[in-house]
Amino acid sequence: MSRSFGDEQIIESWAINARPWTVAVREGQIESRKRVTDQAILEAVLDRRPGSVLDIGCGEGWLVRELVAAGIQATGTDVVPELVETARRAGGGEFHRLSYEEIATGKLTASVDLVVCNFALLGKESVEGLFKAIQSLLNERGTFVVQTLHPVMACGEAPYLDGWREGSWAGFSKDFSNPAPWYFRTVESWIALFVESGFQLVACREPLHPQTGKPASIIFIAEPAGLTRPAGNKKRRYRTDR
Repeated sequence: MSRSFGDEQIIESWAINARPWTVAVREGQIESRKRVTDQAILEAVLDRRPGSVLDIGCGEGWLVRELVAAGIQATGTDVVPELVETARRAGGGEFHRLSYEEIATGKLTASVDLVVCNFALLGKESVEGLFKAIQSLLNERGTFVVQTLHPVMACGEAPYLDGWREGSWAGFSKDFSNPAPWYFRTVESWIALFVESGFQLVACREPLHPQTGKPASIIFIAEPAGLTRPAGNKKRRYRTDR
């Protein structure tokens, strides 16, 4: 690729687009989310019957609010100050401004039943560092759930190889600008990332779009390697220096 992309550009883009993104989510402007993926991630989390959840990359906080409404103790983190403030104003849960790098270096201490990342893992090094820190945020019966773009569907005409891709706001309103680049991973690479970070996959879901019959996303459900057990239901404990 001729241009040089990195994690910093992702944060810059989301800071610029925080307001239109909040509008798009809250007004149901994103068709795939409204019809498929929002419910898919909610079901994936609820099926584990967690008592406490940490949503990393929570955006404007919709998933945290849904989980709190379901009787779950939920906290969200995001790197974009405007998104965190927007989430706090809406209520329903706790929200902290933290980057993936800060979480990876121990700025957040948690002991929760489940950590979820919903379409929030767009970078390379920041994501790899975060993965290595996830187990430290889980209790002894913890689960890690990730929903992301389905690699086969998102690959397009480019070679099916890991690498940075240009972003696009195609299908979104004209209020969006400066699309974020994102790091493409094959299914094999996603699985390897879980394994290398000390997890074993216990389930993989491919929610189908009702019109196309094709996957709208892929959901990975993982546990610490070597452990086979039912989902826990422990209370959460948090500490953050923010």
